[in-house]
Amino acid sequence: MELAVMKNTLAELQQKLTSFRGSLDLDQLEENIALNEHRMTEPDFWDEQSAAQKVIDETNQLKRAYDEFQQMATAYEDNQVLLEMLQEDPDEDLAEELAENLTALQEKMASYELNLLLKGPYDHNNAILELHPGAGGTESQDWGSMLLRMYTRWSEQHGFTVETLDYLAGDEAGIKSVTLLIKGYNAYGYLRSERGVHRLVRISPFDSASRRHTSFCSAEVLPELDDTIDIEINPDDLKIDTYRSSGAGGQHINKTESAVRITHLPTGIVVACQTQRSQLKNREQAMSMLKAKLYQLEEEKKAQQQAAMRGDQLEIGWGSQIRSYVFHPYSMVKDHRTNYEMGNVQAVMDGDLDGFIDAYLKWQLQQEK
Repeated sequence: MELAVMKNTLAELQQKLTSFRGSLDLDQLEENIALNEHRMTEPDFWDEQSAAQKVIDETNQLKRAYDEFQQMATAYEDNQVLLEMLQEDPDEDLAEELAENLTALQEKMASYELNLLLKGPYDHNNAILELHPGAGGTESQDWGSMLLRMYTRWSEQHGFTVETLDYLAGDEAGIKSVTLLIKGYNAYGYLRSERGVHRLVRISPFDSASRRHTSFCSAEVLPELDDTIDIEINPDDLKIDTYRSSGAGGQHINKTESAVRITHLPTGIVVACQTQRSQLKNREQAMSMLKAKLYQLEEEKKAQQQAAMRGDQLEIGWGSQIRSYVFHPYSMVKDHRTNYEMGNVQAVMDGDLDGFIDAYLKWQLQQEK
């Protein structure tokens, strides 16, 4: 990296820091942290455990934002000093060190900028991810399993834990459906960009004539909600079935009817959980999933009403195709909302989704202006 390029890079990083400082309001951030820490010392703080945990999580989030900004500001100043030393006395080793530092700081700022875009009320929550292959039998069911692997890889790369709540295997290959709980800070904020229909174009490995096939799989993404969200559910509106688990689980599988399926009769929403050995725990998890779906249903109704008042066309339904993955006749993954694309399909299938997520969050921010 040439000296002039490094100088320009530092100038760009300074602009980003200024932008971050304006977005954060550091004085207010410090005040909010101090107020929360004072609340945590009060004798009755733990009387309401869920509320207390929310304060702790919020405080950690604020501290993380504050500390990371200060670290980036310090790194920028250190690199500015290195640049001045290089301008006075050129040194190859020093130039290499500065170039490496700038690359690392660019990556850090890109990640920080992405986190600042996550401002939704539940962006910091865990995510519930459901995959449902479309019509097409083995071909689409195999596509579902490819997406399952992709999201699992992406989650692991970001330090999230993946728990399978429900799994229905395909007849010959792949999956008929799967529900995952992805645990980690900002999991929902990132993954909400994946909600919609995913389209695959490839030469089918299941076609003896080696013809090109198009397959579809829908992804539904919900935030895992805590007890602070009040969703009224009438027990009379529920149909609850128990059955034997069919997914991974060793010797326990098929010995007891621990799996639970709940149907919400007024809406037709169906949720299922079979991951726990206890029927009670599966029922609790299934109710949590139902709660999330009913909450999202209400939020979608509000969004549609607001869009109608503005005269906007708002497409929320599952029919919206958000992304195409083309393996043949060329290699490309393209998001149809943002027009962001990548030529390395295999990298995407191995979990390289950050470019798509970043582009979506920025695109959504523009839509809201």
